[in-house]
This record gives sequence, C-alpha cells and structure tokens, in this order.
Amino acid sequence: MSVSVKNVKRMFGQQAALNGVSLDVPSPQVLGLLGPNGAGKSTLMRLIAGYLPPSEGRVEVCGQDVEAHPIDTKKHIGYLPEHNPIHLEMYVREYLDYVAQLYRLPDRKAKVEEVIERVGLTPEAHKLIGQLSKGYRQRVGLAQALIHDPEVLIFDEPTSGLDPIQLVDIRNLIKEVGKKRTVILSTHIMQEVEAMCERVVMIHRGQLVADDTVANLSSQPGGLEAAFQSLGTSA
Repeated sequence: MSVSVKNVKRMFGQQAALNGVSLDVPSPQVLGLLGPNGAGKSTLMRLIAGYLPPSEGRVEVCGQDVEAHPIDTKKHIGYLPEHNPIHLEMYVREYLDYVAQLYRLPDRKAKVEEVIERVGLTPEAHKLIGQLSKGYRQRVGLAQALIHDPEVLIFDEPTSGLDPIQLVDIRNLIKEVGKKRTVILSTHIMQEVEAMCERVVMIHRGQLVADDTVANLSSQPGGLEAAFQSLGTSA
C-alpha cells in the first residue's frame, strides 16, 4: 500500500479530531475525502504528510512509518495544504528552483520548466508570485507538490479559487497524475469527487463513515449527494 492508516486518533486538548480511523490506499488511485467543515479531513491529510503526529495509531507511506522516518517519507510525498504557503515576494521560477534545491534534484532548470508547462504556468512564469491571481497561485502550489515526482500526492481543496477554465485544466491534470500515483484530495464539493476520483471516503465528526467507489455511490438513488446526506451531514 502507498498509504496505510491504522486505528489513528488525534487529540487537540480534550477533543478528538480523528477517532479510530483506518484506511489503506493503493497505487495508482485517486481518492476523495468528503465531509463538512470540521469533519477531520485536513487533520487526516496532515497526519499522512507528517505535519502532525498521531495521538494513537500508526501512519505509513510507501511502507515506512511517518513518525519514525519523517525525512524519508516526505521524499515520497507532494503536499498542497488548503492555505497555500507560497512566498509571494519570489518569482515563479525562482520559487520553484528553491523547492527543487530543497529536494536536491539534479538538472533543476529542466525540472522547473517541465513542471511549469505541466501545470499551465508558462504565461505567468516570469512574474512575481504576489502579482498572480488566486488561481495561478494555486497552480504554483501544485507545481511545488509535483516537482520531485512523488509517489503520493496530498491535495487539500486543490481547485479552490480556480475559474471554470482553470478548473477543467487542473481536474484533468489530477486525473492524469492519478494514473500512475496515489492521489488523496479533500473537498466540500461532490461534483469534484465525481469528476476526479475513483473512490470516496466520507468523514464525519472524526470518524470514517463510508468508503466505496464513486461509481457505486453514484449509482444509488439520489447519487452521491443522497449518500452523503443520508449520513446526517450536510455538504
């Protein structure tokens, strides 16, 4: 398994953000995490990415324990958080070269140009990141997650702020990447799951409450939306 989550619990003070979550994600697969605000989606993604330790349980990426081997596992992960932490004062190429240096990539210039073209940043690549629209800043975030060609990609609300044309481009990019990699993405929007994902995991109040293929859930009466609402949540 590319990602394995075993009976994970994550506490913030007295509150359990995740409580007894287990999940295996093979490669290749595009998995969508669906749930309302505060359900635990972002917490789960941060645990997998190694940005938070579990209070209980175990998380593995590519066969290694994330807590025991934080540096090694991060080499296999590309991560785009919900609030894209890019350096607005840097130029696009300068920033991506900086990321390539952090990963000690050979032939950095070629890697930077390749990922710029891949995410559709070419027309804006000469600009300061602070001059870009929100949609293009999101593309920069996607580029930094992809530049080292990781086996596991974790995207928290990856289409946030994109206009309709950009939305189609990024959806297609994620689906293409998911043909060879494990992609885990979170969203509030069921149409995004249907457009990009093979499998959907629904989280509510820190617990995994459904895990099925998008095709199976969509074929039920009322489709994916009805399956979600039947859990007593709201999209």
